[in-house]
Amino acid sequence: MITEHASVVLTEEIAASGLQAGDVGVVVQIDRQGAAYEVEFMTLDGGTLAIETLEASQVREAGIPDSRIC
Repeated sequence: MITEHASVVLTEEIAASGLQAGDVGVVVQIDRQGAAYEVEFMTLDGGTLAIETLEASQVREAGIPDSRIC
Protein backbone atom coordinates (compact mmCIF):
# COMPACT_ATOMS: atom_id res chain seq x y z
CA MET A 1 0.00 0.00 0.00
CA ILE A 2 1.16 3.52 -0.77
CA THR A 3 1.81 5.57 2.36
CA GLU A 4 0.85 9.13 3.27
CA HIS A 5 3.33 11.74 1.92
CA ALA A 6 4.61 9.30 -0.73
CA SER A 7 5.25 10.61 -4.23
CA VAL A 8 3.00 8.98 -6.80
CA VAL A 9 2.72 8.99 -10.59
CA LEU A 10 -0.63 9.38 -12.33
CA THR A 11 -1.32 6.41 -14.62
CA GLU A 12 -4.11 8.00 -16.67
CA GLU A 13 -5.28 11.40 -17.85
CA ILE A 14 -7.68 13.40 -15.67
CA ALA A 15 -8.92 15.82 -18.33
CA ALA A 16 -11.20 17.83 -16.02
CA SER A 17 -8.16 18.88 -13.97
CA GLY A 18 -5.73 19.19 -16.86
CA LEU A 19 -3.60 16.36 -15.48
CA GLN A 20 -1.74 13.95 -17.76
CA ALA A 21 -0.54 10.40 -17.24
CA GLY A 22 2.97 10.70 -15.81
CA ASP A 23 2.26 13.77 -13.66
CA VAL A 24 3.71 13.44 -10.16
CA GLY A 25 1.83 14.23 -6.95
CA VAL A 26 1.98 13.63 -3.21
CA VAL A 27 -0.48 11.53 -1.19
CA VAL A 28 -2.08 13.78 1.42
CA GLN A 29 -4.68 11.30 2.67
CA ILE A 30 -5.37 7.58 2.40
CA ASP A 31 -9.04 6.66 1.91
CA ARG A 32 -10.89 3.34 2.25
CA GLN A 33 -7.87 1.45 3.66
CA GLY A 34 -5.77 2.16 0.56
CA ALA A 35 -8.45 1.70 -2.08
CA ALA A 36 -8.26 5.44 -2.86
CA TYR A 37 -5.91 8.34 -2.23
CA GLU A 38 -6.23 12.10 -1.96
CA VAL A 39 -3.33 13.40 -4.08
CA GLU A 40 -1.99 16.94 -4.43
CA PHE A 41 -0.37 17.88 -7.74
CA MET A 42 1.92 20.93 -7.66
CA THR A 43 3.90 23.21 -9.96
CA LEU A 44 7.69 23.25 -9.76
CA ASP A 45 7.53 26.41 -7.63
CA GLY A 46 5.17 24.77 -5.10
CA GLY A 47 1.80 26.08 -6.26
CA THR A 48 -1.12 23.67 -6.15
CA LEU A 49 -2.43 22.57 -9.56
CA ALA A 50 -5.10 20.19 -8.30
CA ILE A 51 -6.11 17.99 -5.41
CA GLU A 52 -7.85 14.83 -6.60
CA THR A 53 -9.34 11.77 -4.93
CA LEU A 54 -8.07 8.89 -7.04
CA GLU A 55 -8.63 5.15 -7.08
CA ALA A 56 -5.56 3.05 -6.31
CA SER A 57 -5.50 1.92 -9.96
CA GLN A 58 -5.02 5.53 -11.11
CA VAL A 59 -1.64 6.01 -9.39
CA ARG A 60 1.57 4.12 -8.76
CA GLU A 61 4.34 4.86 -6.30
CA ALA A 62 7.12 6.94 -7.83
CA GLY A 63 10.30 4.98 -8.42
CA ILE A 64 8.43 1.73 -9.05
CA PRO A 65 8.24 0.86 -12.77
CA ASP A 66 4.84 0.66 -14.42
CA SER A 67 4.41 -3.05 -15.30
CA ARG A 68 2.43 -2.08 -18.42
CA ILE A 69 5.55 -0.59 -20.04
CA CYS A 70 8.21 -3.05 -18.84
